[in-house]
Amino acid sequence: MWHAFFAFHGRSIPDAVTAATFGRLCDPLQPMHALVADGGDRLAGFVTFIFHPDTVTIGPVCYLKNLFTHADARGRGIGRALIHAVYDAADQAGAERVTWLVQEGNTAAMRLYDTLATRTGFVQYRKDLIRSAR
Repeated sequence: MWHAFFAFHGRSIPDAVTAATFGRLCDPLQPMHALVADGGDRLAGFVTFIFHPDTVTIGPVCYLKNLFTHADARGRGIGRALIHAVYDAADQAGAERVTWLVQEGNTAAMRLYDTLATRTGFVQYRKDLIRSAR
């Protein structure tokens, strides 16, 4: 399902990055977490999220990093349930807000998100930095 998520977004992820990510998700000392939706015979979806300090709140904020449901499981409330589970985890952790990004063309996701949160109007900019092998 992890690779299907990146394929959905037209990307692939190196095995080393996947291994490092799953290592962080399994490390209780890391602020990165994951939840999954049980689809019976296989997982139906997953969400990852990260707690971090912020410059405009006293408490931490929660960044919902990845959300994905299998194509045949979409429209069944799984994404909504996963987001609500993140809201619950964030509330238990004392976070003051949950934020996330979505690709502009992902209109189905945006229809769901518009019912669950406030669209902020911010646009993301990114500069990838190439690091030499260490």
